[in-house]
Amino acid sequence: MYRFKNISIDFLSMLGLAVGVAAILLGQYLEGGQISTLINGPAALIVLGGTLGAVMVQTPIRMFLHAMAMMIWVFFPPRLHNKETIEKIVSWSQRARREGLLGLENIEDDALDAFTEKGLQLLVDGSTPENIRNILDLEINNRERYELSCARVFESMGGYSPTIGIIGAVLGLIQVMGNLTDPSRLGDGIAVAFVATIYGVGAANLVFLPIANKLKTYIHHYVYHRELVLEGIVSIAEGENPRNVETRLLSFVH
Repeated sequence: MYRFKNISIDFLSMLGLAVGVAAILLGQYLEGGQISTLINGPAALIVLGGTLGAVMVQTPIRMFLHAMAMMIWVFFPPRLHNKETIEKIVSWSQRARREGLLGLENIEDDALDAFTEKGLQLLVDGSTPENIRNILDLEINNRERYELSCARVFESMGGYSPTIGIIGAVLGLIQVMGNLTDPSRLGDGIAVAFVATIYGVGAANLVFLPIANKLKTYIHHYVYHRELVLEGIVSIAEGENPRNVETRLLSFVH
């Protein structure tokens, strides 16, 4: 999917999820309830299975699989090294100034992604700066729309899971109503009813919606990085002085 130099660990996401779950469990304990009452297999099956099924119905398979693959970014986000990228682009600019654009034809760098390789190829082919900008802009915009659509898969899950939780609650109440003559079986039905609602609302607000928003953040970071690459390649095509190229690109570094 992407090639990054390395992967970092997002401890804040891990801590946030742990804090959210711990707060709910601690609150249950402080209110005098038993934590074990929040563990209910049928309720989890109804909410998670129903939510997953609904999303699979509405989402094309390629987009669904891509969204599941992107989910790892929440805890192991890709690292985009803008400063190192600027150094590379400036070195390319110096090389192009010495040897001409054809001097960029034999650049070998395993860390380059397909987008950067495409930009370099356009340079070597002698495309005009305007043409390079139009082509790369189009790719950036199309890729961003696709990635955001994948992130919205988790937004949809956050919308479906509370409703599926209500379905679980209704199923539990149906079980309760069907066993009014047998008090020993009322407890299980009531547990499923209320725990399913907790699972649905909790999954939406602690897992699915935060995942969607975190993925959107990283998608915007990736778009920002590509825009940096685009500006660098266009600057080289325009014959900018390497020092001016560096000055322009440093505006992307926060």
